[in-house]
Amino acid sequence: MSGDPEPRYVLHRITPSEWVINDRRYGADDPRHVVACVYEYAETEVEVVWLRDLPLAVRYSNAYEVLEEVARVQDPSRATRPIAIPHLPPLLAT
Repeated sequence: MSGDPEPRYVLHRITPSEWVINDRRYGADDPRHVVACVYEYAETEVEVVWLRDLPLAVRYSNAYEVLEEVARVQDPSRATRPIAIPHLPPLLAT
């Protein structure tokens, strides 16, 4: 993600213990702009309230780890290659 000139997802600090993750694909007035709210739960743990249906955890070590996970899951270019399914020859009619 650090190689992206303009990353799609950005982390904005709101207070010393609260962040939001924004999706730049959508304007600030679009409800889809905010992906998640991140709250510092403990000094080495944050809790996430997801505003999108993402199959991700609710606790992480820090806010930057949450941002990396969102980018990883939402970026189709980082998906695995298709798995080849072997095909069998047609059955002979008897």
